[in-house]
Amino acid sequence: MNHIQVAITQIGKEEIPRNSNWGEHVQKYLKSVGITFPASWCMSFVYWCCKEANPNTILFKTGGVLKQWAKTDAKYRHTSPLAGDVFIMDHGHGLGHTGFVENVVGDEIHTIEGNTNDEGLREGYEVCRRVRKTSSCIGFIRLS
Repeated sequence: MNHIQVAITQIGKEEIPRNSNWGEHVQKYLKSVGITFPASWCMSFVYWCCKEANPNTILFKTGGVLKQWAKTDAKYRHTSPLAGDVFIMDHGHGLGHTGFVENVVGDEIHTIEGNTNDEGLREGYEVCRRVRKTSSCIGFIRLS
């Protein structure tokens, strides 16, 4: 199973209780990067999916979106997306958001991401599919 297939199996998994950054599924994502308390978990979700698919993932063990971007070797960093990439968003003040590019359609990416919801909040409560503008991302990490 590749990382996108793993992510698909997690769609609909939610925080319990909602808006707590906690619960059975969220805890396993956070634990994968060494976090043992409620915290933003979008990067942890991405890391967990990648480790499940490939124990030798190029991703660093971190829950920090912008830290992941900064530490990733330039040869894996890209400015245009392909299906399977990890997208990186920078909201300023050290805050970011991430997930997987499932498909690219024109100037939009169809994503699977954690710690979001159908309303598109950066601090949501579930794993779900979203559609985002490519221009909202600072870059993309190509895993292969």
